[in-house]
Amino acid sequence: MNQLKPISRASKTRRTRVTQSKSSSSSVTAKPTTGKRRTHSRSASDKPLRILMPSYRSHPLTGGQGIYMRLITKAIVDLGHHVDVISGPPYPDLDPRVGLIKLPSLDMYARSNPIRCLSRDILRDPIDRFEWWSHNWGGFPEPYTFGERLFNYMKDKIADYDIMHDNQTLSYGMLRVRDLGLPVVGTVHHPITRDRRIDIEHAGSPWMKFLKWRWYSFLNMQMKVARELDPLIVVSDSTRRDVETDFGIDPAKMQRIYHGIDHHTFKPCPRIKRKTNQLITTASADVPLKGLIYLIRAYDQLLRDHPDLELLIIGRLREGQTKRELKMRGLLDRVKFVSDLSFENIRDLYAESTIAVSPSVYEGFGFPAGEALACGMPVVATNGGSLPEVVGNAGIIVPHSNPEALAQAIDDLLRNPERRAAMAKPARKHILDHFTWERTAIEVVDMYRATIDRFATSPQSTHSGQ
Repeated sequence: MNQLKPISRASKTRRTRVTQSKSSSSSVTAKPTTGKRRTHSRSASDKPLRILMPSYRSHPLTGGQGIYMRLITKAIVDLGHHVDVISGPPYPDLDPRVGLIKLPSLDMYARSNPIRCLSRDILRDPIDRFEWWSHNWGGFPEPYTFGERLFNYMKDKIADYDIMHDNQTLSYGMLRVRDLGLPVVGTVHHPITRDRRIDIEHAGSPWMKFLKWRWYSFLNMQMKVARELDPLIVVSDSTRRDVETDFGIDPAKMQRIYHGIDHHTFKPCPRIKRKTNQLITTASADVPLKGLIYLIRAYDQLLRDHPDLELLIIGRLREGQTKRELKMRGLLDRVKFVSDLSFENIRDLYAESTIAVSPSVYEGFGFPAGEALACGMPVVATNGGSLPEVVGNAGIIVPHSNPEALAQAIDDLLRNPERRAAMAKPARKHILDHFTWERTAIEVVDMYRATIDRFATSPQSTHSGQ
């Protein structure tokens, strides 16, 4: 297979004519946040920073990375800094004080017929041409092509920013921007090597295994780039261990900074009456990594003793393993899927549900478990990845990929309403004590300043015209 390499030729002007929303002045007053807080005082040298945050696809409905972009940028501007997000489609939903630079791609997943979209404009543009070809041959070129477009856009804009913070794009373009003279910090939410391994293990045939391997070929680039970035933010101790093992990165280059949970939105809603027979879970994608199939098997077992038990899944039912499993067990009309929800809608569904379940085989962080805890819900989660760190002692942890263990933990809670009620306050307190976005933003900005200072005295800084 051909290795991805930087495309040196600049993309056409139409690609670099991006749309940038207006940002407010960087002298923003920080908002108070409930829960435990670190003291953050400004000195004369503690000036507001100009931060660029690249993310190749950033809408919250695309998963945890989109949620991260919306909430980390808001928390940083709350501290008084200026943030621009540069993103490919689907574009993020951002605080109005955060600037948005739209960097169009071919957005192949949104096309009804990606093969027939080939045009003269695509053929003339080397980045577009590669994106079309790679997608239609089973690859996932978006991180790479986004990085190339980003580099072309940034060639004459290095002086506009103090630092760039990459949201797990890990593309060659990030290193090329750094070599122009802009310090770069990277965030790794979790090593996608775990997704690849689990997906290939669950593939049904040698041909499907090959297609999975082909799709994940972008990982070769991401591992190389991650080794070159210093520092790297990892979002859990589990992620740090796995990045060290899978990417071969020195743990001294990595700093664990936990994500926050939006506890202002996700909070208890006493006005909503809680049911006694509804499980709720989130499945942003129908992939083995999310462990939904194990929850369905556990649910099937639970119906024997709890025939009125309901299962509500936040996500879409697609053609795939979940639908096949539901059909095989005769549960297709029993399990309810809901999608296109606002965060307030999701909060209200948590408020009416009995128990939240996070059945993942692996999570780099696990926003749904934290959001359910912030709502004061009983939570049953697996030991997949970082979930034990997020849940702590505030919920129940069972082995991943184990329907019997899931069923037993859920059954115990269904039979014990007093225990469910007793879990509410500790659950929310756990989030307020350990997972606020204000705490995350302060730690991230501290890392920015240390990186800028180190970069200014490093040999790399001589590449800059600054």
